Amino acid sequence: PHQKVGKEYEQTLLKRRHLCSQQTHEKSLSSLVIREMRIKTTVRYHLTPVRMVIIKKSGNNRCWRGCGEIGMLLHCWWECKLVQPLWKTVWRFLKDLELELPFDPAIPLLGIYPKDYKSCYYKYTCTCMFTVVLFTIAKTWNQPKCPSRIDWINKMWHIYTMEYYVAIKKDEFLSFTGTRIKLETINLSKLTWEQMTKHCMFSLISES
Repeated sequence: PHQKVGKEYEQTLLKRRHLCSQQTHEKSLSSLVIREMRIKTTVRYHLTPVRMVIIKKSGNNRCWRGCGEIGMLLHCWWECKLVQPLWKTVWRFLKDLELELPFDPAIPLLGIYPKDYKSCYYKYTCTCMFTVVLFTIAKTWNQPKCPSRIDWINKMWHIYTMEYYVAIKKDEFLSFTGTRIKLETINLSKLTWEQMTKHCMFSLISES
């Protein structure tokens, strides 16, 4: 009898562990995507033109994007006139979401938010957006081109879609709708019909 009880207890424990690991995996799907983007971004983070000249002991320390400025770290990630339009687009998104933040590089580059800032949900939303921006900039690293606004929106939509299906699977669709419907509406409003069709970006909430 003791062996039977012990075996049943072990099976129950294994089932619970499996369920917990499943829930943890589902919850961290979008987090893993964000973490991967951070790693890929960090690989390029310090390899600025100024840094590469020091490493190679030769070359040009001017910004690769062709603006003519010295390629310091802050310039490459924030100040460059070819990068600024993307950051300004992000701040317009934040304003549409009623998330007021100062236009300060310390927030997206270092993750330093104002002390009186809102809840963890808003910080998570902002952090996702900033991580995707940095990833989008890093994709055009060492290239004389401007980071694409469409690439940024497309990657944001990828994360949003993952969170949507996780919410359905966990039967949390109503709470997901309450917090994400505005983000979906704003994302889609920034695209033309041709862009939406090309990237398969259509309303998930309204079709549910």
